[in-house]
Amino acid sequence: MATPLGWSQGGSGSVCLAFDQLRDVIESQEELIHQLRNVMVLQDENFVSKEEFQEVEKKLVEEKTAHAKTKALLAKEEEKLQFALGEVEVLAKQLEKEKLAFEKALSSVKSKVLQESSKKDQLINKCNEIESHIIKQEDMLNGKANEIKELQQVISQQKQIFRNHMSDFRIQKQQEKYMAHALDRKPRKSSGSQHLREK
Repeated sequence: MATPLGWSQGGSGSVCLAFDQLRDVIESQEELIHQLRNVMVLQDENFVSKEEFQEVEKKLVEEKTAHAKTKALLAKEEEKLQFALGEVEVLAKQLEKEKLAFEKALSSVKSKVLQESSKKDQLINKCNEIESHIIKQEDMLNGKANEIKELQQVISQQKQIFRNHMSDFRIQKQQEKYMAHALDRKPRKSSGSQHLREK
């Protein structure tokens, strides 16, 4: 390779080094230029006109205003919510008190109902016992009534038999009286006829 003009053979090593350094600088500059071009391209792509900027700025102001209004509305709603939560808490405590009072009253009513139910069961059992006793007494009375009817029938039969016997006895007495009277009259007739014969 020919030696460039103005360069000596003895200084070729230092020249090569300088050349390499220069080449590195050039490459770095080319890289920087490439990056600058990319930046310029991005700037061209992202370039916004004044009108667009003002429009965007106006929208940003409107968004900030709407955001402030929404924030204020949210604060009011939050205040309402806190107030409502306070009311709910008060109502919940009142409801809990009423619930406890109701449960206490219900427990008392249940206790009274159980007591009344127990008394009712006792009364029912007592009534059943009395009814059973009455039924037994009625059965006994019916049995006694039947016995009395049977005795009345027997007594009636005995009376009838007695009447028959009395009737037979009277008839017999009348017959005996008649026979005795008849026997008393026969001797008188015979003695009278004999007296007539003697005359």
